[in-house]
Amino acid sequence: MFRHSLFRWINWLSPVQLIFLFYFIAVIAATVLLALPAAHQEGVTLPFIDVLFTAVSALSVTGLSTVTIAETFSTTGIVMLAVILQLGGVGVMAVGTFIWMLIGKKIGLRERRLIMADQNQTSFAGIVRLVKEILVVILIIELIGFLILGTYFLQYFPTAKEAYFQGFFGAISATTNGGFDITGQSLVLFRNDYFVQFINMLLIIFGAIGYPVLIEMKSFLFAKGNSRVPFRFTLFTKVTTLTFFGLIVFGTIFIVLLDIDGFFRDKSWHEVLFYSLFQSITTRSGGLSTMDISQLSEPNHLVMSFLMFIGASPSSAGGGIRTTTFALVVIFIVTYARGKRNIRLFNREVYEEDLLKAVTVTLMALIFVFTATVVLLIAEPFDVIPILFEVASAFGTVGISLGITENLSAFSKTVIMILMFIGRVGIITFLFIFQDNKRSGKYHYPKEKMIIG
Repeated sequence: MFRHSLFRWINWLSPVQLIFLFYFIAVIAATVLLALPAAHQEGVTLPFIDVLFTAVSALSVTGLSTVTIAETFSTTGIVMLAVILQLGGVGVMAVGTFIWMLIGKKIGLRERRLIMADQNQTSFAGIVRLVKEILVVILIIELIGFLILGTYFLQYFPTAKEAYFQGFFGAISATTNGGFDITGQSLVLFRNDYFVQFINMLLIIFGAIGYPVLIEMKSFLFAKGNSRVPFRFTLFTKVTTLTFFGLIVFGTIFIVLLDIDGFFRDKSWHEVLFYSLFQSITTRSGGLSTMDISQLSEPNHLVMSFLMFIGASPSSAGGGIRTTTFALVVIFIVTYARGKRNIRLFNREVYEEDLLKAVTVTLMALIFVFTATVVLLIAEPFDVIPILFEVASAFGTVGISLGITENLSAFSKTVIMILMFIGRVGIITFLFIFQDNKRSGKYHYPKEKMIIG
């Protein structure tokens, strides 16, 4: 009777509501795993709120932490954390689908709808093949990153076991944009090692630029040369790539300019380049850092907060409003200011529904970030810049901080956890949780003009 009622209740839920439920269950499971005594260093006891915070941060691949991972968790706990990062980075439904296929189960229509919602796709076509390609591409990237970093770390760590373990966790953390580290000081240890920084920047980009972009690039590189039909990138890939790398260049330039007479004053040109480039890339959603961010000026903190608010690309391991959302809103403003209505990009027109989603996501994100900032300013003794930076980092699932995370109250940690969760599942998915499943009537009320502006 109970089982029948449970299945009936689950079938009543929409795909988006089910995705939310699955992520909620995943948070509970991750919390239980990280709360196990075997996951902690000997003699370490962790309050429940900190275990929950770490679990949410890992599943949302954020990287904000109230504890030092290397000093708190055992080898078993760190492996558990890596698995949770993998689950959060690829997506709960993608991993679930892969397991489902391994045991020989058929992927039905309902499962395909769930995958489509989880991966932010708009069509059923090729959705299962997409999941397979995502997993293959990500695992190959992580494997290569692990081998390169692990081998290179032999010169830094006393044993091969420790070097390759650092490479294993570092590759997963960077590729999933998790932002956690087991060095105890992020990548500050490698602030003068440009090879380690370069590999980590590549892994962060691979995880944040969007899985469809990676798959299209793979198809382009391995396309048959004798094909009569030339390979054509989708509008999504063109807009995403242009916006993604444009923001990296913008961030790099402004980070330098705003601290040219401050932090960068006594630095060489290559130090300035790698410091600024790495911080710009990590604001896409990476969370790793090669320096103490608090040494930068307040204007730089604001610029980095803006970059974190935008975040990564859709269907990636990152959060924020996403790069395509930002691009569409900016182009819409420019187009409207020029007296035109239709949005045209690369000889294609954008659907009005996509434009409406972009504006809705941006407005709701601004409301969430503003509200959370005000609430934390009331609840905490910190200034507005560190609070805003923390909020933007949580919403963008980035993970860098000005050092206030561990000093937040339980209430404020809860607010940050909610932001991390929303940032991971996405604004649209979060809003659709409250969507009425009933079909609306086909009648319309009379329309009337409103005075705007």
